[in-house]
Amino acid sequence: MFEHVLAVIAVRDIDSADGWYRRLFDRPADNNPMPSLVEWQVAPAAWLQVTVDSERSGSSLFNVAVGDIEVFVEAARSRGIDFGDIVDANKGVRLSTVSDPDGNSITAIGGFREQY
Repeated sequence: MFEHVLAVIAVRDIDSADGWYRRLFDRPADNNPMPSLVEWQVAPAAWLQVTVDSERSGSSLFNVAVGDIEVFVEAARSRGIDFGDIVDANKGVRLSTVSDPDGNSITAIGGFREQY
């Protein structure tokens, strides 16, 4: 069985991306294993890796389920991360999306459940 899950965001400039994701997570990266990669542990066995990959940059998707989407989005906005309007999706799920400087899509999900 899997021990960890790692999502990967492809970017052009690691220094610029590192600053933007620091603001998103409101903390520095947990790990910097090589010059072209920074990592945040986002749950006990889940990590987000931000890495230089110019060919794939701008095509990554990252979804994160949050407890209170209004609080999360407002806090992110206060740090300069301009999430869009919160919209109703389906079955009580609500979404808000932002693009990082490379155009990668990050979606906050409120009302997420393991089963619907």
